[in-house]
Amino acid sequence: MAKYAGGALIPTLSINRKDQAAITVQLTGALRDLILSGQLRSGERLPASRTLARDQGVSRTTAINAYEQLTAEGLLRSQVGSGTFVSDTIPKLTPKTATEPQTTDTLPRLAHLSAEASDQYFPRLSHPETPRAFVTGMPAFDVFPMALWSRLTARYWRSPRSLVMNYPDACGLPELRQAVCQHLRANRGVKCNPEEVFIFSGAQNAFNRIGSMLLDPGDPVWFENPGAIGARNSLISCGAQLIPVPVDEQGMDVQAGLAASANFRLAFVTPAHQHPLGTTMTTERRRELLQAAERAEAWIIEDDFVGEFHYGTETLPPLKSIDASGRVIYVGTFSKALFPALRLGYVVAPPKLVPIFQRIAQATMQGTPASLQTTVADFINEGHFAAHIRRMRDIYAERRDALLSEADRSLGGLLDVRHTDTGFHTVGDLLHPSLTDVGISHAARQENIVTAPLSRFTIRPVPRQAIMLGFSAVPPAQIRKGVQTLAKVIQNAVDNT
Repeated sequence: MAKYAGGALIPTLSINRKDQAAITVQLTGALRDLILSGQLRSGERLPASRTLARDQGVSRTTAINAYEQLTAEGLLRSQVGSGTFVSDTIPKLTPKTATEPQTTDTLPRLAHLSAEASDQYFPRLSHPETPRAFVTGMPAFDVFPMALWSRLTARYWRSPRSLVMNYPDACGLPELRQAVCQHLRANRGVKCNPEEVFIFSGAQNAFNRIGSMLLDPGDPVWFENPGAIGARNSLISCGAQLIPVPVDEQGMDVQAGLAASANFRLAFVTPAHQHPLGTTMTTERRRELLQAAERAEAWIIEDDFVGEFHYGTETLPPLKSIDASGRVIYVGTFSKALFPALRLGYVVAPPKLVPIFQRIAQATMQGTPASLQTTVADFINEGHFAAHIRRMRDIYAERRDALLSEADRSLGGLLDVRHTDTGFHTVGDLLHPSLTDVGISHAARQENIVTAPLSRFTIRPVPRQAIMLGFSAVPPAQIRKGVQTLAKVIQNAVDNT
């Protein structure tokens, strides 16, 4: 039962003025049921009789009489100067639901698309409540500029009420769309106009919208194998027929994709930092993919989820920046660059899709919270975002180096940890043939470290037993300690084979 300054907020009770029972009896019975069912709990304050009468549309005398009757029954107690309360002697019961659940052997009937999709969903990785080695996809909470963020947020809430409390633009706040364009031009080499940028509640929400817009059930979609679980589930929910396309050191194998389905409708790729293998798609493969999409009149979703984070001297620009035929739908997120709780992502749509995005957004979307959009826009426009990215690159490079150096010392002969110049994680291949990535990941969790098995990301099994090792979430000392613990876990598994 909700509370407010005047006591519990009691819902409008069912009082039938045509009923032969007096209104006082009906009101008393309704309040008695709320108390005995536990919806009004022991010690909870009730509204004043005048407030109850107004809320329920009865006279104050009726309200007073109901309170007096329930007090006489011992269900209420009155305290002079403080109000009326539910008696402390009432047992704390679990509130009853409107309809009691019925035991049945059959599930509710679902729409065909939902029923088929639910059978194909892959369970997403669960993140621990607190960062630890070697959780993936989690930025460094410990160094985020929270004081600065709080000041920007507070400034927004001091804005005029008409700006703070109104409906946000369904396509996204103009200031943020403009800021995203400026950031992409300066840092990712993507040239776009604000009208091409659309703001979503996270990248996965964007994938789902794109799939719903472009796919009919059964349409073939090239998908990296192994590949990102969240995007995979979003496209499955749209009825996509996923075509697993292998990934090698050069990225998605376009020729294998053509052999499997030359007339594909959509391709999903992570060129900057392949998820989960961490490889960067080569320029040649990017051109092959663009040519294949143009021939098939297909679309490409480029998920640039950690594109800002590269640690080498050079980095390849996004696929979007070399797309001359307008086939690439670029998706970015602030969840990795800032923090996941934002649930704020964006799409840069090809010019020919902009009117469709606008129409669908305005017809079906309410927009993401303006408070988040305004704060992020200010964070970018005032230069804080660029400074944050530069700082985090240095921090993540240090944490990556700690992982790689300690792996060289402690994991020799056990795990081949791959070098990476991008992203938040790398991959380690198990060297003992009897070990499985699932078994090692399970054993590692028993020691309070988190490693994700590569096999979890595959649509079709790959001949490789490997685990993902995130390095972004915790400081170097914790990473080194985690590597030492992981070495013991793997050595114990080898000894027990």
